[in-house]
Amino acid sequence: MRILPVAALLLSALALQAEAPPVLRKSPEFVLRYNDGHQALLSSYRGKVIALLFVHTTCPHCQHTSQVFTQIQKEYGPRGFQALDVAFNAMANLYVPDFIKQNSIGYPVSFSAPEEVLDYLKFSVMQRYVVPQIVWIDRKGEIRSQTTPMGEDNNLYNEGYWRNMIETLLKEPGGSTGAAKKTTTTHHDAAPKKTPST
Repeated sequence: MRILPVAALLLSALALQAEAPPVLRKSPEFVLRYNDGHQALLSSYRGKVIALLFVHTTCPHCQHTSQVFTQIQKEYGPRGFQALDVAFNAMANLYVPDFIKQNSIGYPVSFSAPEEVLDYLKFSVMQRYVVPQIVWIDRKGEIRSQTTPMGEDNNLYNEGYWRNMIETLLKEPGGSTGAAKKTTTTHHDAAPKKTPST
């Protein structure tokens, strides 16, 4: 008679394991450049569960997604979640301030060159892709989920999926949490601002 409870426990353990997304690869380093002149390394957020959103500031889907992630950041930030936007459309650095203001984004928005973003995503420069592209990174710095270039899997763009990813990855052990560290300051005429971190 004890075999049934043991089998039930084993099956539920296997079901829980099946829910955890696989490790796709270790996240490469990435430089986050901000309009106030400072830079931060993606690895400085190690210990947090990260949703890294690669966006175009002029894209309505990106704008909406960033608005949703602002609400998610408010809810899950205190538990160790961090959303990060990287704008990479042409002249993104000029558009980031208005993008933040017009969409009331409540987490860090940086900018980068398209080539750097495509290299990070492991996309070819000749490849077609949609935006936003979303990468999920666990507390240990491992990529656990990533949207496909053309966004074929609509579930990866679903708020329910995002919340499930956060809940799942927050339950896993990891390093200590902390705010991102600045790496450099390029503007010397103004005091550097601290990277927003919630």
